[in-house]
Amino acid sequence: MAVAKQKKGLFSFDLETGLAIALLILMLVAPLILTDFRLNLMGRFLALAIVALGIDLIWGYTGLLSLGHGVFFTLGGYALGMHLKLIQIPPDAAVKLPEFMGLYGVTELPWFWQPFFSLPFTFIAIMAIPAIAGGILGYLVFRNRIRGVYFSILTQAATIVFFNFFNGQQKLINGTNGLTNFGEFLGAQVTQAGPQRVAYGVTVVLLIVAYGLCRLLVAGRFGRLLIAIRDDEARLRFTGYDPTGFKVLVFAVSAALAGVAGALFTIQSGIVSPKSMDIAFSIEMVIWVAVGGRGTLLGAIIGALLVNYAKSLLSEQLPEVWLFFQGALFLGVVMALPAGLVGTLKTEGMMLLRRLRGQGPIPLMTYPKIAQDPDIVAEREALEKEDES
Repeated sequence: MAVAKQKKGLFSFDLETGLAIALLILMLVAPLILTDFRLNLMGRFLALAIVALGIDLIWGYTGLLSLGHGVFFTLGGYALGMHLKLIQIPPDAAVKLPEFMGLYGVTELPWFWQPFFSLPFTFIAIMAIPAIAGGILGYLVFRNRIRGVYFSILTQAATIVFFNFFNGQQKLINGTNGLTNFGEFLGAQVTQAGPQRVAYGVTVVLLIVAYGLCRLLVAGRFGRLLIAIRDDEARLRFTGYDPTGFKVLVFAVSAALAGVAGALFTIQSGIVSPKSMDIAFSIEMVIWVAVGGRGTLLGAIIGALLVNYAKSLLSEQLPEVWLFFQGALFLGVVMALPAGLVGTLKTEGMMLLRRLRGQGPIPLMTYPKIAQDPDIVAEREALEKEDES
């Protein structure tokens, strides 16, 4: 007998919801069981998980493999870093300049630094600057119907341009050294344990908000449009939709998430530099999503945490082995677990669990067979009665 298809709510309880609850509990109890150093590391990794969510949104659901999200991550970090450098300037200073500018002979604060004295502007810029940059880049690319490997190459090219530009701006943003040595923020020393715990809490809250936003975007009609773009864009165009606007929007949202992650990572690590625009870092972001399971959202978070914790532990014990492990991990996932950890659990794992319970395979969610259709059955019975009479 066929099984009726049940409606699935936005946050219906399933395997992914169970994993999300377990992860939430882990994040909430972490401040009670981890040292300040380990908690700071976890806060950074949770910030990186926000980037992974954005990449999963555009790659897992929309089919756009970006290899340049390090740019948006760094732009968000610089937005907050510039504010932190400005507010530590003494009020009675004759020339209101960050200390590094004086080393290069700068006598007047550049115009684009001025708005970052304002905290509300900084909070808006953390999201707006990466989103605008992503929207402009996305529009220029998507209006020409560039996709697939060509889109990935273009994002890499954009990363190289930004990386070289930021590296060469010694007078304006301290070049390759980046912005560091931050002082107070909201009346507290950012390097102290108390403010770092607050930053961890803010990161947890924003990660939950980002996850909820992504779940909201991929649910319903908009989410189905994103999947249609991924699976068959030409057919979607044939039905009357223009995918350009949808792709620009989702790319801008993904860039904004990366900017928020960059700001959170900056305040917890104490530095932002063009190093995070390196292509290798953007490729690492893709590996996190692939390991966790693209197209699952929660898999992106789990992948970011697992890979970065493995990187941290191995780099502490065997620093020369990490790069080999990272390459082997990516190859192993692609060949053995193409759906990632969460994706595999949702398919093979659930089927195995049902077999162990003796429930058999999962029944197909489809319409009844024609022979079991009530109208067909009634018509057949009527014909049989006529034959008997």
